[in-house]
Parts: sequence; C-alpha cells; structure tokens
Amino acid sequence: MKVKPVILPVVLLAACLFIACQDAVDSQLSADLKTGITDDAIVIGSSLALGGHAGYLGTQTLHGAMAYLKHINAAGGINGRRIRLVTYDDGYDPPQCLVNTQRLLIEDRVFSLFCYVGTPTTVRVLPLIEDARIPLVGMFTGANALREPLNRYLINVRASYYQETAAAVRYLVEQLNIRDIAVFYQYDAYGFDGLRGTELALKEFSLVPVSKGSYVRGTLDVEEGLDRIRASGARSVVMIGTYEPCAKFIRMARANGYHPVFYNVSFVGADALARLLGAEGEGVIVSQVVPPPEYIGSEKRLWGVKEYVDLLATYFPDDRPNFVGLEGYINARVLVEGLKRAGRNLDRESFIRAIESIRDYDLGIANTLSFSPQDHQGLERVYFTRISGGGFVLIKD
Repeated sequence: MKVKPVILPVVLLAACLFIACQDAVDSQLSADLKTGITDDAIVIGSSLALGGHAGYLGTQTLHGAMAYLKHINAAGGINGRRIRLVTYDDGYDPPQCLVNTQRLLIEDRVFSLFCYVGTPTTVRVLPLIEDARIPLVGMFTGANALREPLNRYLINVRASYYQETAAAVRYLVEQLNIRDIAVFYQYDAYGFDGLRGTELALKEFSLVPVSKGSYVRGTLDVEEGLDRIRASGARSVVMIGTYEPCAKFIRMARANGYHPVFYNVSFVGADALARLLGAEGEGVIVSQVVPPPEYIGSEKRLWGVKEYVDLLATYFPDDRPNFVGLEGYINARVLVEGLKRAGRNLDRESFIRAIESIRDYDLGIANTLSFSPQDHQGLERVYFTRISGGGFVLIKD
C-alpha cells in the first residue's frame, strides 16, 4: 500500500521552524547564563585605570576588592569555587575600556563584570552590557545615567553624585551661610553629571551657579576655569574632577590670594588629593560614600572598616588604608554575598535575583545595604570630611 506524503501547511511549517529556532536560542542563552562558571572557579572581569592620571583610583579600588577576594579564596571560595579576577588597564579612556570589555566578554568569557572606575568609561560599555545581559557590580562612579532608568544588569553600591552634591549644597547654604557658589568640572559625562546635580541642588534654594569653569579630561589645563570663577567672587567652589587638576586649581587659587571654601565629590580621590596639596589642603572639604578608614565609632573602629584595614595589611602591606580601597572592599563584599545567595547552581539571572534579595545587610560600616528589583543602589549615606594635618576629620554637624 502506497503511503501518501504528509504535506504540512505553510503556516504550520513556519510555526515548527520558529519553535525549533527558539529552542536553539533558549539553549544558547541558557549556556551563556553560565559563561565563566566551572566546577572550581568563577571568572570575573574588570577594566579600570591602573596607570595615568586616574591610576590611583583604579589601583586602590582593585587592591581593596582583591584583599577581600583573596581572603575568601583562602577560605575555600564560594560554594566550592574560587573567584578568578581578570583585569585590564583602560587608563580612564572610554575607547580603551570598550576594547577591554569586548575582550573580557569574547576571549575571557567572564561570568560578570566588576569594579569599573569612572563615568565616561562605564557609560561607554552600556550597550555591550545590555547585549550580553551580563551583570556589572560595584562601579566607582555615582553617575545618574547608571541609575535612571533602572538597568537590570547594573548593580550600584555607592550613593550617587546627585546625593553627594545635594548634601554639599545644603551644607554650604544652611550650615556655612554661603550662597555664592561656583562649579569647576571635568568636561565629560562625569563632570556634566556633577554639574547637573549641583544645579538641581542649588535650585532648591532658588540659586544658580555664580560661575562655571571646566577642564578637558586627561589634562591639567585649569587656568581658564580658575580665572572665570575667581572673577565671579564665588565664596565656595564645588569641584567635579580628579585629584591632579583639582589640586592644581586649589594651589593656584591660593597662590593668587583666592580662598573660597573648596568642596570635592568623592571621585576626586581624597587621599591622593590631600597628598598632592600638602599643607595647602588644610580645610578642603571632600564628601565620601564610605566612612573614613580611621573613623572611630563607639570607642572602637567599625568592624567592617577594621576588616578592610587588616586584610589590606595582609595582602597589600605597602598600601595605606584609604577611602577608595575601602569602597573596593565593600564592592567585593556585595559581589561575594550575591554569589553565596545564588547557591552552587548559579547563573547570571539567579545571581541578579540573589543581589535583589539583600535587605539591611550589615557591612560593619554603620550603614546597612539593601537592594530590590526596583532599586539597584545599595547604599545611600554621604559623609563629609575635611582635610586637617594631612589627614581627614569627619564633619559631624
């Protein structure tokens, strides 16, 4: 008996092909979710400035994070796996950061990205993060563009520049009774974000900057901006930059008899700024998103700060404890907590869900950390410090 061939209608055939293709895509996606995971390792990748004019920021962020990760690995790792961190130097250059990130994704096949440093560099790789659907945890930047709108794959730990500048303007206006405020900023995404945050904060007091000055990232060309701000007679200068140009601005201002209240956001690199200024740094204000490493609370150092100081001494004995390194350490604490909660059978999506489950997590810094599916910024608190005697004094009022 001759059997007639079964001819599927075109619509049904197309549907079957679609289902088959979708199954293949889902299978590939499932495999990608576990990229960077082996039986005994979790591979994490980072692009950050390890040299050049922002090298201190990247190096200390990395050392603070690595001190904790080495400690975890020495204790056996996480659920039987040790963390392997692959790092590349981007020199705080956005195109190089893009190249490094492509390499981390394609060649190194990392599970997650970690501890990126800077606004212009991090913003540059956002399309890659979206396409790869890969988590990025703990950026050393408070940029609003990394917070709004909410991006599922970005895990911010620190408070934002908007929060820092809002607190600073409130302090200058309400505590110091200063209303003539200028802004000196780096002419890029980082500086624009800090400038916008300052303008929004001033608007709450029906104020605007009395003057604005800028410099190009990677240069020390601060003279034009200084001349413009000095001519305005501003009694305070909000500074959105890195340590070398900001230090030059302050030194030149004081050498020319101009003595406003200088305020810097945390990204400046407070310890490097104080070192460059020496005695000329006396009284300069820097906001921080972590407590001072020397901070004493309840007659003893906060336990999380003490752990950072002790681990840094163990694994990087030539380093001095500093704000940047402490932030890197805290980023590593968040990364590890998320990996632990995700369990042995983790993948990228379960890792993000694990991060989102963290509520009121005690880091030992007198400031608990929380995330949710609607909020990917863990910490909110801003601290104010003043350079005194080459170190930092916490402003408590």
